[in-house]
Amino acid sequence: MAEYLILIYADEAETAKAPPEAMQKMMEAHGVFGQANAAALRGGNALQPTATATSIRTSESGEFTITDGAFAETKEALAGYYLIEAADLDEAIAIAQQVPAPAGGVEVRPIFPIH
Repeated sequence: MAEYLILIYADEAETAKAPPEAMQKMMEAHGVFGQANAAALRGGNALQPTATATSIRTSESGEFTITDGAFAETKEALAGYYLIEAADLDEAIAIAQQVPAPAGGVEVRPIFPIH
């Protein structure tokens, strides 16, 4: 079995405009997803908006630059993730297709173990 990260992207402007009922429906859909895929789930969370991000960059000289905000401004920002375990990429994709992402989409990436 291998681990995969399902990255959830969303249009923050669309999400911010969504009525409370739509947000509640999406959260319930994530609950259903979690229950249906409990055997594969290893973790996951939603992320605060990009306005709360702090970016850290290192120069060639090794100095750090710390700035408020995400690395890049994009229409769709990273909104959350699930860490899953799957037999192969096909199984990971099948699980990822179930992730509620009404204001964006998802990306599946295999984990590269470093230890």
